[in-house]
Amino acid sequence: MKKATLLFMFSGLTLIVLSQENYVTKSTGGIETGFLGVWLYDEIRLTNVIALRSEIGLSSRIWNDKVVTAVNSGYYVVPVLTLEPRLYYDLKSRYSKSRNISGNSGNFVSINIRFHPDWFIITNYNKPNIVNQLALIPTWGVKRNIAKHFTYEAGCGIGYEIYFTKRVGYSKNTDGVAFNYHLRIGYRF
Repeated sequence: MKKATLLFMFSGLTLIVLSQENYVTKSTGGIETGFLGVWLYDEIRLTNVIALRSEIGLSSRIWNDKVVTAVNSGYYVVPVLTLEPRLYYDLKSRYSKSRNISGNSGNFVSINIRFHPDWFIITNYNKPNIVNQLALIPTWGVKRNIAKHFTYEAGCGIGYEIYFTKRVGYSKNTDGVAFNYHLRIGYRF
């Protein structure tokens, strides 16, 4: 079922790609920050409307376990590596309306492939537990320019996350639903 869904998505995206013209920026990169994180990114053109975005950054989470005590509330910061093919599907329309499309300013759909490695963790919790995690999340989003070098981006999606347990004492994998929701501002180099 999952393979059939992905095949259907990519075949639909291919039809859209064949009907568009060349507007994706050849290469663009920068730094972005958002709620609970900071990321360096680079986007390179693969086809006329598809760009491959790669990111490295620090992602944060805040939690509060009201059931036990206030001791079980806090934060953690972990590294994240992301690879995301993006289809910018409205660049032609935006260009025809004389809107700014530099730096791939437009609407997109993507497959967000996110990996949280077990390299380090920064937290206020005294027993940090983090395992390698891989998420595949179909995402819809918008990216816009503010002036020449500043951008903002918003997106949301729902997908699947896999936990790789390698340490003794961990229970079975708790694979499941993963969410990608972001609101970021950035500086484009």
